[in-house]
Amino acid sequence: MRLFVAVHPPPEAVAHLGEQVARLRTGAAAAAGIDVRLADPADAHVTLAFLGDVEADRLVAVQSALGLAAEWSRDGRHAAPRLRLAGGGRFGQDRATVLWVDLRGELEPILVLARLIRSRLRHARLPYDERPFRPHLTVARPGDRMSPADVAADVATLDDYEGPQWPATEMVLVRSNPGPRRSYDRLAAWPL
Repeated sequence: MRLFVAVHPPPEAVAHLGEQVARLRTGAAAAAGIDVRLADPADAHVTLAFLGDVEADRLVAVQSALGLAAEWSRDGRHAAPRLRLAGGGRFGQDRATVLWVDLRGELEPILVLARLIRSRLRHARLPYDERPFRPHLTVARPGDRMSPADVAADVATLDDYEGPQWPATEMVLVRSNPGPRRSYDRLAAWPL
C-alpha cells in the first residue's frame, strides 16, 4: 500500500483556491487543453508525512504510531489550529516543475505534529520520506509544458493570494492508488 498522512482543507477553502487557479496562466493553459496536470480539488490535501509503500500487515503499526502522534500533539491544546492557503511557489524545474500554494496561520501545532509523526514512525521502524517538511498544497504539475516565464508569472501571482482561514480538525491516513486515474482512499482519521 502506498500511504501518506494529510490534513484536508474544507471545500470552501479549496473552492476559493480553485477560483485563483483558474485566473493563473496554468489555469488558462488547462482550459486550452494543455496537459498541465491541475490538482483535482476533490483530492486537495497538505501532506504531513509520506510513507510510500508499506506492507498491508504493517497497517496496524502505522495506525498506532499515528494515533500516538495525534494524541501527543493535542495534549493540553483545546482548539484546532487555524490555517489558510496563501502565497505559493514552485518545486523542481523542466519536466519536474510543480506549482504549489503555501500553508500559513497557526503553523506551530502542524510543525510539531509533523515531527511527532516522523518520530513515531521511526520508533516503529516504519518507512517515511525524510526530506524537510514544507507544508504546502500542490496546485499543478505543469512540467515543461509551460514556459518558465509563465510558471514564474503564476508564482508571482500566488505571492499575493490569501485564502479564507479554516480550522485543521483532523489528520487522515490515506492510501494512494497510482495510475492514469490516481485515486485516494481514506483509511483512518484522528482529531486534532
